Amino acid sequence: MPSSPSGRSDLRPIPALIAVAIGITVWLLPQPDTVSDQGWLMLAMFIGTIAAIIGKAMPIGAISIFAIAMVAASGVTSDNPGTSIKNALGSFTSPLIWLIAIAIMISRGLIKTGLGARIGYHFIALFGKRTLGIGYALALSELTIAPVTPSNTARGGGIIHPIMQSIARSFDSTPEHNSTGKIGKYLALVNYHSNPITSAMFITATAPNPLTVKLIAEATGAEINLSWTTWALAMLLPGLVAIALMPLVLYLFFPPEIKQTEDATGFARQRLAELGHVTRGEKIMLGVFTVLLLLWADVPVWLLGDAYQLNATTSAFIGLSILLLTGVLTWQDILSEKSAWDTLVWFGALVMMASQLNSLGVIAWFSASIQGLIAQTGVGWAGASALLVVVFLYSHYFFASTTAHITAMMAAFLSVGLAMGAPAMPFVLMMAAASSIMMTLTHYATGTSPVIFGSNYVTLGEWWRAGFIMSLANLSIWVIVGGLWWKLLGYW
Repeated sequence: MPSSPSGRSDLRPIPALIAVAIGITVWLLPQPDTVSDQGWLMLAMFIGTIAAIIGKAMPIGAISIFAIAMVAASGVTSDNPGTSIKNALGSFTSPLIWLIAIAIMISRGLIKTGLGARIGYHFIALFGKRTLGIGYALALSELTIAPVTPSNTARGGGIIHPIMQSIARSFDSTPEHNSTGKIGKYLALVNYHSNPITSAMFITATAPNPLTVKLIAEATGAEINLSWTTWALAMLLPGLVAIALMPLVLYLFFPPEIKQTEDATGFARQRLAELGHVTRGEKIMLGVFTVLLLLWADVPVWLLGDAYQLNATTSAFIGLSILLLTGVLTWQDILSEKSAWDTLVWFGALVMMASQLNSLGVIAWFSASIQGLIAQTGVGWAGASALLVVVFLYSHYFFASTTAHITAMMAAFLSVGLAMGAPAMPFVLMMAAASSIMMTLTHYATGTSPVIFGSNYVTLGEWWRAGFIMSLANLSIWVIVGGLWWKLLGYW
């Protein structure tokens, strides 16, 4: 709940008490011989923090501040108070965390300049003669802006959703008139299910992806450090196939009443006319967009040599600097981008806790326990890998945060799969894809889902049905197409 002028706290007492009780219960449970006192206390604090996030005891940023205070004050990482607070704040120096925060700030320019809306209406003007074509236009709009929009909520809910609603209303398909079946329901589902697919395709397409990169590096002893280019190339073909099939699958299971939409192209052209000529801000935004993609794809290195190599976060800072110098964004815009600063705080806290669990040996103990259970089933590495991916993906029914889910489970599952003999590169890529595919499942799966579900174009039952269908479709695509693609790339 938001704080009020009267000073009412964001704290929700009952979920908070439950989270504290869970943390204390874990702490009081019998401690394994292989886990130190510090490691067990860290695990208790971590599980309590995850429970608080799931129960929404406070906003996730506020919970993260409390978690940092707990870790520092408890001395769980060091007996020295100075070292303890340095350890608690250590993740804020991570370039990956800053990459996401800066990219979110950059993506504000897509909304401020209107470039995001212009891209969407251009695609509808091209493909909008049929309802299926509008679906593809929404999906392609998502795909176009995904590389520089790490807030998947801003992308799917803030940029694409208003366009989708405008099209639906132009055909008098609204919840108020009980006419969502005309076209709005189908478009809302396409609007949403584009989001998990594009999130899987680029490191910078959703905030938790850099956390996945970090956990993969730790699980493989730094043997696999996924760069922006490697991730994008690996996810390219399965992602494009998923984008191509998703509107068709939803069209089959949730067919719109209106099939022909000649008026949609005219409506889109009218909106483009209202936007007028491409503005200076849009041109600069498009230029920065292009420069970032070239830098992240290491094109200067290919053309000019290793001396022109830049870290992805450095490139993001350069892009934001250009937008500030040209006035496309102002410092007030940056200060107002609350989601970026919020992400920086909670992301830093959760990465810190996950890293400490690893360094204190808790992840190794948990992984060994899971590995022992799987070994008793007698399955080989292929069966173990499949089981781990499926359990990881569908356990998201119990999570309302992809970051909390990844933080809680990813490291252990990666360690178990690798220890069971799974080919390293395809297994970690499949787990990375699953961390986005799982967003399809529920109306609380990620920040985008309550925005689109809340517009009331889709019932709860339809949402969950569509989510399960698309999870199966996406999982099959990444296993089959992804597996063959990664074989062709020489990853296994």
